[in-house]
Amino acid sequence: MGDFAGSRLPPVRKVITYHRADGKAAVQSNEALEPQALPLGPGLSEIQVWVTKDFPSTDNNSSDDGGQRQIQDAANFNLVEPTGTNLRFTDLAAGAATPWHRTTSIDYNVLTHGELVLLMEDGSETHLKNPGDTVVQKGTMHAWRNPGRTTARWVSVLQPAVAAVVDGVALKAEIGAMAE
Repeated sequence: MGDFAGSRLPPVRKVITYHRADGKAAVQSNEALEPQALPLGPGLSEIQVWVTKDFPSTDNNSSDDGGQRQIQDAANFNLVEPTGTNLRFTDLAAGAATPWHRTTSIDYNVLTHGELVLLMEDGSETHLKNPGDTVVQKGTMHAWRNPGRTTARWVSVLQPAVAAVVDGVALKAEIGAMAE
């Protein structure tokens, strides 16, 4: 596995806009967000950008910083807000992999830097090489592996969904063994 600490990508810049008292649009805050280690495996970190607590969101009329909200849904490993959305970045060190996992959500994943291989239960592997390559996860068991020589980064929007049902059985969120 590559040296994750020495391979970190730049912070993600988060700019939040709002309406001033006179109704004019303005920038409310502008900050750099550093990756935080994820306890799911070595070489894996996250940058939490914004969590909405409702859908449709009422954040347009709130001064709350959605990036400071904590997701309290252990059933989905605190990744999926049960009544809203989660915008996040994930960094994966060169040579590292995630554990196999599934959440009850629709996840929009967009590669922004490096390379990723999407691993699926059926044994298939899809190599993402270009910024903008996109994977829509529909509650499926999957894992990610970084085959590259640099840290990979992707942005994800996770939206809660009704669990996928196969042969009459609802597929619940789960985390399995580390992918290889």
